[in-house]
Amino acid sequence: MTQYQKERDVAVQAIAAAAAICKNVQREISPDVLEKKDKSPVTVADFGSQALVCRALGEAFPADPVIGEEDSKELRLPESAALLARLVNVVQQVMPDATSGDILEWIDRGGQNTYCDRFWTLDPIDGTKGFLRKDQYAISLALIVNGEIVVGALCCPNMTAHDGTDGVIFVAEKGSGAVEIPLGKATETPIQVSPQTVQANIRTCESVEKGHSSHSDSARIAALLGISADPVRIDSQAKYATVARGDAEAYRRLPRDAKYREKIWDHAGGVLVVTEAGGKVTDIKGRPLDFTCGQTLAKNIGVIVTNGTFHDAIIGAIDELKIGQFD
Repeated sequence: MTQYQKERDVAVQAIAAAAAICKNVQREISPDVLEKKDKSPVTVADFGSQALVCRALGEAFPADPVIGEEDSKELRLPESAALLARLVNVVQQVMPDATSGDILEWIDRGGQNTYCDRFWTLDPIDGTKGFLRKDQYAISLALIVNGEIVVGALCCPNMTAHDGTDGVIFVAEKGSGAVEIPLGKATETPIQVSPQTVQANIRTCESVEKGHSSHSDSARIAALLGISADPVRIDSQAKYATVARGDAEAYRRLPRDAKYREKIWDHAGGVLVVTEAGGKVTDIKGRPLDFTCGQTLAKNIGVIVTNGTFHDAIIGAIDELKIGQFD
């Protein structure tokens, strides 16, 4: 067994259970939900996903805190009784014996907000609008020990595995490489970043939502580097998975203002999957991402993910174009 084999296995099982909840909820989303801008389905799935992941972590590693995206405060309000009832029903489809008290307690295991020497970070649904559109979203989980990500796991329920399975888990342990596992199966296939070396042929992933990253700055970088391919717009940390398994060469999360700092749960799971697949991840200044600042990447600005070959060229273009220099 490797050093973090148990943690790796528990992470895979936990996000697979969470995916079952998410798929059940997403299956029931109707067109009128989008028309009414009703976010309640993703809210229910978000809470349910966090509950099941935190339950699994609590049982296996009771001393480990979790920095999660959600807490149960809203659910405990009297006016949220109907939402809580929907949540209980959804969780019980996967775990019949779960009570409302259990679920609220599990959710609140994700309430850590400060750094410590060993903790997990969880995004129960990354890509909420993609989820509502029945497009790409991800469940992201990572274990951080002494500031280093040692286990990273992503579940992309709407991504197709290489064997054609609908849904795939990507998991990496530090020093042991990265693999993809078709959802519902046990087969592990090693993944590697793209071997592409021709700069003009770089395939870039970008967020669908313009508010997440500056699309105009991405276009300027592409023009400077002579990149001819149109960007692929994908929601969530599915972009990390796309780079990790060689379906694209780069992902740029470019800052839109001087103040915003990325949340750790939006990146931690994907970072190790990419680096263990042979890629590289830094901020826009070329600095390693610093996971010792609690909930945010407070010492970093933006995020650049590549197959490694083009990393320095992209960082150089960002510097030349003065992107992220807001003084």
